[in-house]
Amino acid sequence: MDFAFDARTEELRARLLAFMDEYVYPAEQVAHEQRAGLASPWDTVPVVEDLKAEARRQGLWNLFLPDSTYGAGLTNLQYAPLAEITGRSPQLAPTATNCAAPDTGNMEVLAQFGDEQQQKQWLEPLLTGEIRSAFAMTEPEVASSDATNITTHIERDGDSYVVTGRKWYISGAMHPDCRIFIVMGKTDPDGADIRRQQSMILVPRDTPGVTIERAMQVFGYEDHSHGGHAEVVFDRARVPVANLIGEEGGGFAIAQARLGPGRIHHCMRLIGMAERAIELMCRRAVSRDAFGKPLAQQGVVQNWIADARVAVEQLRLLVLKTAWMMDTVGNRGAHTEIQAIKIATPRTVVGILDRAIQLYGAGGVSQDFPLAELYAAARTLMIADGPDEVHQRSLARRELKKYL
Repeated sequence: MDFAFDARTEELRARLLAFMDEYVYPAEQVAHEQRAGLASPWDTVPVVEDLKAEARRQGLWNLFLPDSTYGAGLTNLQYAPLAEITGRSPQLAPTATNCAAPDTGNMEVLAQFGDEQQQKQWLEPLLTGEIRSAFAMTEPEVASSDATNITTHIERDGDSYVVTGRKWYISGAMHPDCRIFIVMGKTDPDGADIRRQQSMILVPRDTPGVTIERAMQVFGYEDHSHGGHAEVVFDRARVPVANLIGEEGGGFAIAQARLGPGRIHHCMRLIGMAERAIELMCRRAVSRDAFGKPLAQQGVVQNWIADARVAVEQLRLLVLKTAWMMDTVGNRGAHTEIQAIKIATPRTVVGILDRAIQLYGAGGVSQDFPLAELYAAARTLMIADGPDEVHQRSLARRELKKYL
């Protein structure tokens, strides 16, 4: 395994780091101020649109897609250090480069499983950033960590499918440019194979019967990094049969294909969050005195910083190994490693951010520093894309199987 960055990765890293320094970090406070002045927190933020235009002009666009037909044609190993950089400013950088969830996963689904018409109608405008999208799987009334529990119905009626159900924490749904939902529901709720009961279907946001009930907050924050989260009702929403993605009964398999890359993308960005936390800790430690000496000379603070550096280096190696395996043996072959990073990375980064918040005192939980938002984002990822316990259960079973 050789994790050295190749020439193309080094060149893109240099350009992306310069973009972050020159455009993204200065825009963070501007974005907060502009959002505060909007009639709705989900109205278009001018500085975000400026960032998107500049990123596209610089060729820092669609970096996540390995298929060069649609994206930058980078491998997972090449994209990993780039995603880490964007993770340092998760509210702005992924969106600015058109590499933000849930659009990334939805574009991957359409590129891999969509037919020609679906790709033309929905994938192409997503790739150009003209529209945004949402992914609707989680439901409030069932334990959605087990996707076979979902109750939303997708019922065939002549040349149409009729979608009925309630979803929540639907990422992307609050964004004003969200035009399309990828909805997971059951086309065969009584089927013998519980993993062939589900299908995925495209439901335009303006379809009669689709209602955005309310925005869902995350630790009191409006999560702009993912285009917001919403509770959404589908009340006999009727769409053409042609909107089905793949085949009936293929929804579970599509979901698994979608979530694998999504999980590693989240972990890549989490490492960037941790790096920013370490930077902020160090800056704080050398600039503040307590009990007669700088915080940087307090043993407990030194321990926090040292432990954080060790943890980040360990995580980065595991994520890079996972990216390398996905490139060489495929997502299925890297299943164990994907689960391992999804367990280890969020919980470790949450710990680093917790120490950083402690070091900043009251400032750490305030809006004056990015730590509280970063903490909310990292803590959420111990639940999103499968909670830790589900991945631990699956990983343990795989390990135990070797001895049975």
